[in-house]
Amino acid sequence: MTIAAYKRTISETESPRQIERRILAQVTAELERDYLKFDQAESKIEKLELLADGLRHSLWKNQQVWMAFKADLAEQGNAFDPQLKAALLSLALWVERHTQHVMAGSLGIKPLIDINRSIFQGLEGRAFQTVE
Repeated sequence: MTIAAYKRTISETESPRQIERRILAQVTAELERDYLKFDQAESKIEKLELLADGLRHSLWKNQQVWMAFKADLAEQGNAFDPQLKAALLSLALWVERHTQHVMAGSLGIKPLIDINRSIFQGLEGRAFQTVE
């Protein structure tokens, strides 16, 4: 199956909301694999080593998802309520800033995971639950 056929099949079988939820859940699962080691690392060197071992790629993928959300929210045809749109845009900007600090080794990953979980649970209609 070609990539175009695969994309067409996905778009025919999943709603945009389901696609967003699935992608966000996938990237969140990647972040969850290594966040404890990173967040509990005692030195910046340890954190930078974890980033070099693949965590940076997962953070980059998360940032790409949020950049796509931000672009969609900024589209003139976006039909979201203006207050919801503003809140989500603000959240996207926060994710951007926080991710930069994580990549510098100065902040933890768990807040990113909590935000992602909150959004993808909202996309499924569930209440927010944090990861322990």
